[in-house]
Amino acid sequence: MPLYRVSRIEWWTRLSGPVRLIASAGVGAVTGLLVHGVTLVNGRNLFIITGGVAGVATAVVMRMYRRSGRLTEVKITVPQVSELTFLVNDDSRQTAWKFFVETVSRISTQPLHDDEGLVREAMNSLYALFQNTRETLKASRPSQHVPGGQSVEHLAIHMLNAELRPFLSRWHPRLRDYEQDHPGGREADWPDNDECRADLRLLQRNMNAYAVGFARLAGVRDAQAMINVEGRRETGNDASA
Repeated sequence: MPLYRVSRIEWWTRLSGPVRLIASAGVGAVTGLLVHGVTLVNGRNLFIITGGVAGVATAVVMRMYRRSGRLTEVKITVPQVSELTFLVNDDSRQTAWKFFVETVSRISTQPLHDDEGLVREAMNSLYALFQNTRETLKASRPSQHVPGGQSVEHLAIHMLNAELRPFLSRWHPRLRDYEQDHPGGREADWPDNDECRADLRLLQRNMNAYAVGFARLAGVRDAQAMINVEGRRETGNDASA
């Protein structure tokens, strides 16, 4: 929220409850007097006042519509694609925020070292991210196509098809087969464990770039700091477990 909006609201919220009630009553009384005065007007003056009110209401509605539909150009770097230009408005910023929260709150952006965690847990988290991203895409209204710019949905779909789908398609069946052939066996004994973890680290680096991209599209400041804080929380949870 812009700073000037905050300053306009803070003075009201700082007032005590009785003062706000008195102020609200005063505003209501003045409004009532104005309405009463308008009802006493007839003839040409009544039409002038009605037209003026309608004009003000139309201007307010148009201003809100223009602000909600205003497009902002954002350039971000996408893994395997290089830099792309995106055009976002308020609706697409809200969608980007959903993708950012979903991505950054999972292990997809947090390092999993060789002596930490389980690949199975990471695989389940990535699969849930894939499913939830698809559901968000299906539930969201498509962005209006604008020549010369990509949409938030384009970035999300590219993340699914270029990053998550190839990794899950390659490693999920292999890990599942090992688990079925070795019930109760240690994941560390899986012959493909080291190679899978190496691929996972590469995926996580790319997913970090997507998370930062969603953050920029959503208008989040210092997104990398938020990702690092989430990573420290994950590390703390692992240490206390």
